[in-house]
Amino acid sequence: MGVAESATTDQATPGDGAGPGAGTSGQGDAVDRALLAVAGVVVLGTVMSILDTTVVNVAINTLAARFHTTLTTIQWVATGYTLALATVIPLSGWIADRFGTKRLYMTSIALFVVGSSLSGLAWSSGTIILFRVMQGLGGGMIMPAGMTILTKAAGPHRLGRVMAIIGVPMLLAPIAGPILGGWLVTDVSWRWIFFINLPIGIIALVSAMRVLPKDVAAHEQKLDLIDLMLLSPGLALFIYGLAESDSSGGFGSVSVLLPMFAGLALIVGFVWHALRASDPLIDLRLFANSVFSKSSLTLVLLAISVFGSFLLLPLYFQVVRGESALQSGLLLAPQGLGSMLMMPLSGTLSDRTGSGRIVPVGLLLVGLSVAWLTQIGAHTSYVLLCIDLFVFGAGMGVAMMPVFSGALQSITGAAVARANTALNILQQTGASIGTAVLSVILAHELSVKLGGHGGVGSAAKLTAAQRAHIAVPMASAWGQTFWWALGLIAVAFVVSLALPKSRPALPEGVAAHAAMPL
Repeated sequence: MGVAESATTDQATPGDGAGPGAGTSGQGDAVDRALLAVAGVVVLGTVMSILDTTVVNVAINTLAARFHTTLTTIQWVATGYTLALATVIPLSGWIADRFGTKRLYMTSIALFVVGSSLSGLAWSSGTIILFRVMQGLGGGMIMPAGMTILTKAAGPHRLGRVMAIIGVPMLLAPIAGPILGGWLVTDVSWRWIFFINLPIGIIALVSAMRVLPKDVAAHEQKLDLIDLMLLSPGLALFIYGLAESDSSGGFGSVSVLLPMFAGLALIVGFVWHALRASDPLIDLRLFANSVFSKSSLTLVLLAISVFGSFLLLPLYFQVVRGESALQSGLLLAPQGLGSMLMMPLSGTLSDRTGSGRIVPVGLLLVGLSVAWLTQIGAHTSYVLLCIDLFVFGAGMGVAMMPVFSGALQSITGAAVARANTALNILQQTGASIGTAVLSVILAHELSVKLGGHGGVGSAAKLTAAQRAHIAVPMASAWGQTFWWALGLIAVAFVVSLALPKSRPALPEGVAAHAAMPL
């Protein structure tokens, strides 16, 4: 038994649930089978939760017709899920500290599966919205819990490679989701976009029970109720306002501004209180760490621009080119292929060097891809589009996980769960902002290009002859919108240049351990 291995073993008391991989530091920094098993369990849960969002988005029109309701109403199937995510994510760090990450992870999956089952059995628009909220309460905690499990199991020296494993489904889901959702809605039944989560969830639960180590709960951890009452409603109100911007005609409507400003006021109140609390729900002092704060800012800008672009691309294929949901999903596949090929490489590199040497390269690739998309036309070659989307995906594969791992490499001990929670809140909020802002910009550009008589909803109902007549100005609207996404990526690129060029130094004693107790 090596010195490092002995040190790890000595710290683990019987039944403490030392993370897989503990005691492997004597083997160097290799990613061993035990760690891969934990990563596999976490990937099952994250695939299920992330894939669900994109699968459901494809079925919105079908659900509106099935329940004889408007798109404005049925859109709450997606918005209600997002609001539930925003409400529960702040709690995940405290629950992980208090009851343990394994319990949190399994409870989240169970709640998600129950919500999925009920959503598939829904009989009205009201019931499916209600059950989607239940599903979101579970889904919101799956990713933070899974990332905390991986972070602690891998330890600082293997974090990049392991985060790359979980990052592949994270980036592939927006590609595979439309394909799977389009096929299920067209050839099977809309109910199976929810029922498909049952077998995955059951396998994930059984695997988690057998593979994940026993939890060590920190029962002395107290819940700051004031923080909870400020942050969760604040995030929910802010995201609600963003979601309403599309159906309310932009950001100038009272129904948009009122909840957004109310949400911001609550969030500001949370920041004021959390900085003075002895045991805050989210430790904002983490942002005093320059590596964590710079990585977090890069992550938010990346999420806004990229998740907004994820909305624009399938809409272009369906609205401008007249492709079906399944066909547009297949055309987006090169993006996922690029991510899949580059993600493992970026993970390995982030374990060897600083994120400042990797993230700017990925953002440069994404920026070049989006710059080309600003020139997109009504008859742009699908071959060239697929090549460009491959570059887009490759850039995302290079940039996304090093941002996460770079933020976490200098965080150790009990702060890991809180840091993961903060990063997930930032990513979720950034994605919501990007989707809302770029959709409103697109709607405005379509209105301008089509003389005030256009929008995504009306354009989607055009006949083939009508679409051919206005395809050129519609494509121009998409190109103009991509300029905004490019601007955000450019800012993220500038910020990423300040990220460290070498791995942050770890506190004394941490480097000797390949893994930390869960």
